[in-house]
Amino acid sequence: MASRAGASRRVPENEAAITYVQCDGLAVMKIVKHCHEESYSNMEVAQGALLGLVVENRLEITNCFPFPKHDDTMDEEEYQLDMMRRLRRVNVDHFHVGWYQSADVGNFLSQSLLESQYHYQTSIEESVVVIYDTKKSARGFLTLKAYRLTPQAIAMYKERDYTPEALRNLKIGYESLFIEVPIVIRNSPLTNIMMSELSEMIPEEEGSKFLDLGTASVLEGQLRSLMDRVDELNQEAIKFNRYQLLVVRQQQDKHRWLLKRAQENAARAAKDEPPLPEEDVNKLFKPHTVPPRLNPMIVAGQINTYSQHISQFCSQSLAKLYLTQALQNAKDAKQNN
Repeated sequence: MASRAGASRRVPENEAAITYVQCDGLAVMKIVKHCHEESYSNMEVAQGALLGLVVENRLEITNCFPFPKHDDTMDEEEYQLDMMRRLRRVNVDHFHVGWYQSADVGNFLSQSLLESQYHYQTSIEESVVVIYDTKKSARGFLTLKAYRLTPQAIAMYKERDYTPEALRNLKIGYESLFIEVPIVIRNSPLTNIMMSELSEMIPEEEGSKFLDLGTASVLEGQLRSLMDRVDELNQEAIKFNRYQLLVVRQQQDKHRWLLKRAQENAARAAKDEPPLPEEDVNKLFKPHTVPPRLNPMIVAGQINTYSQHISQFCSQSLAKLYLTQALQNAKDAKQNN
C-alpha cells in the first residue's frame, strides 16, 4: 500500500485544509459493489483509489477504481498510472485524492492502514481514507466515513519512535490517531427525481423485520472478536511488565556494582593505593530494548470500537425484547379473558 501513493500528485502546502468530503453517487456505488464482492467471494479487505479534485475547502470524489489483487506479475504503481491515463483520455477526473477500504463492523484500525494513510498524506496533503462498513450496510445502515491522520499521528510516524516516553510527549492515544471528516453524497437532479419516483413505487413495508429477535449470531461474533483483542492486549501487557521487571533488576545490579566499586576504592585509598580505573557503566549493563507501544495502542482502539458497537447493539436488542415481552403479556391476558 505504501507505494500506491507514489503515483499521486503533490498538493501545495499553502492550500486550505478540507472541511468536508463530497462524494458522487457513482463513486459510492462503485465502492459498495467492490467491497461487497470481495466480502462475499474471499472475505478479503477491499481497497481502491479515489479520484477527484480539491475545490476551496471541499474534497470532491468523482470516481474510483479498485486496486489489483496481490499478483507478483503485476506492478501496482504502473497499473494505477495506466488507469489514470485512460480516465484522462475520456475526460474523467484523474487526480489521486485518497483511497478506500472495507471494514467489518466499523473496526478498521490497523497498523497497515495507519502506515498507508501516512504515506498518502505526506504525498497528497488533502488525501482521505474512506471506510465502508459491509456488515452494517448489509443490515440496512449505510456506513461510509472519511478519515485523516492527526498532526500528532503524522509526527509519530515521522520520528518512528513508539516508546512510552515518545507517545506521552506527543500526547497521543488511539482516540487521537484519526480525525473524522464529514462526508456528503451528491447526486444529480435527474437521479434525485428518479429515486423519488422509485420510492413511491415501492410498496410500504409491514415493519416486521424491525422486530427480528434473531440477534444471537451477530452478538456472538462481536463478542468473540472482542475476546481475541482482549487476549492480544493482555499478551502485550505481559511483555511490557516483563520489560519493566528487567529494568528494575538491572538498576538494582547497577547500584550494587557502583556501591561495591566505591567500597573498593575507599579501601584502596586507605592503603594509599591508586583507585580502580573508571569503567563505563552503560557498557557493563546494556539497556534493554523498550517494546514498541504502537500495537497495544491500536489493539486498545479496536477493543473500544467493539465495545461501543456491542453496547449499542445490546441496547437495541433489549428494547426489542422488552417490547415483545409486553406484546406477549398482552396477548396472554387477552387469551385468558
